Amino acid sequence: MSSLEPFRKQAKQLVRWHREGNYSIGGRIRGLARYRQLTDAEVMKMKFPLAIAQEIIAREAGFEGWAELKAAVASESPTPTRRPPAERATLTAAIPVIFVASLARSSGFFRDELGFSIDFLHGNPAFYAGVSRDGVVLHLRFVHEPVLTEQLREKEALLAAFIRVENVKALFEEYKSRGMRFVTPLRKEPWGGPSFTVADLDGNRILFCGA
Repeated sequence: MSSLEPFRKQAKQLVRWHREGNYSIGGRIRGLARYRQLTDAEVMKMKFPLAIAQEIIAREAGFEGWAELKAAVASESPTPTRRPPAERATLTAAIPVIFVASLARSSGFFRDELGFSIDFLHGNPAFYAGVSRDGVVLHLRFVHEPVLTEQLREKEALLAAFIRVENVKALFEEYKSRGMRFVTPLRKEPWGGPSFTVADLDGNRILFCGA
């Protein structure tokens, strides 16, 4: 077996995972700059040929691309030339993880009441999920016991997520028309921006804020 064979197998495995709908590869695909903004759902819908998988494997091994990796392996050099590390790391996104008592009920709440799409349900039975709306992504995590008491949440006004919104008044009116019960109605915050707060089925508070 050539020393390139393990890399070939890894690339084929990525293609197979994508075909099987394995959401664990989403972060690896977003490692390529041109796919950095894709959600997990968008990643699973995209075309994913072997060439892209090979590019991912090569870059994870420290090379610019598959051709460079092949050349390094062919040279049988014990210290192949690799691409120089980036000057600085760049943070690309932060995803709040919200703890819930029932993944099915909570994901349904975000879909039916808050207008999010369910991107994925992970596990059998499912214990982890991703929901998104307009590029904003939240993850839901099943827990057997409450992480926070309602008394502490109320006393400290604790938030599970803070979401920026363009035209927050329109979103408020959308939720109001659905009969949503608000923790706080639309109001002007001390920093000047309008906001409102809702709570999910477990009491987790989500604040939607305009500019």
